[in-house]
Amino acid sequence: MSGTLADEIRGRLGDLSPAERKVARVLLAGYPAAVFETVATIAERAGVSTPTVLRCASRLGYRGFPDLQAALRAELDARNASPITLYESAELAQSSVGAAASDREADSHPGLLLVQQALSRTFREVSSHEFDTAAGLLSDPRRRVNLAGGRFTHLLARYLGLHLMQVRDQVAFLPDRDVERTSFLTQLGRRDLTVVFDYRRYEEDMTLTAELARERGGKVIVFTDPWLSPASAHADVVLISQVSSASAYDSLTPTLAVIENLISSVLDRLGAAAHEHMKEGETVARRTGLL
Repeated sequence: MSGTLADEIRGRLGDLSPAERKVARVLLAGYPAAVFETVATIAERAGVSTPTVLRCASRLGYRGFPDLQAALRAELDARNASPITLYESAELAQSSVGAAASDREADSHPGLLLVQQALSRTFREVSSHEFDTAAGLLSDPRRRVNLAGGRFTHLLARYLGLHLMQVRDQVAFLPDRDVERTSFLTQLGRRDLTVVFDYRRYEEDMTLTAELARERGGKVIVFTDPWLSPASAHADVVLISQVSSASAYDSLTPTLAVIENLISSVLDRLGAAAHEHMKEGETVARRTGLL
């Protein structure tokens, strides 16, 4: 499953009977806690019989309701994975990848195979609608673009932002210092586009940044992993990247690849305006000895 159990349930709503859809909606309305309720409690809330709850789980592809709950437990464990737990499972991951590889691939480093698979899956599953919407927002000259990232992902925010600065105006990074950050967030408005990078283990300040930006009428883009940052709940666009890695740390290589493709799309949309902006920037850099 590339997304969450909730995504899977939403995707299968059309396959369910009317009574089973009632069960599915109860699960989604209280997700994830509702999934851990007893079958009898869920049946009562949905206004159906307990056998209907069991049939719903089977229709969703599970052997029974306990199997569905086990899938959610695994999802939550993955969502909250730390470098320590990833380190402990890395050897097993390497072993399984090596066993599945072809003879030619088996000679390669298993970590490379994992990254290749993550890249391929990311571009296979990324929503073209979400990608195009993100490119359109980033290339809108009327919008101010603000970028924010966490412990490691601030590097991705800067990578995207530094490229954007070369082709358009009004690009800024969320300040680190408390007073400056407070002032920055207070000034967010309808013309602002806030871009947030947040991957497990998710950082509360990224969610609050997205929430504040949305409350003030602005647009929000969230880059995240398949388990979805809580900031995604406040996003207009969510760009999901796979993070599989053979090390104790998630790989951000697929996200970097998405960013580079996004930059290319923004350049195409800005056209001559981007070219002129780049030329003017280079002229100033040469005059001031920065180039």
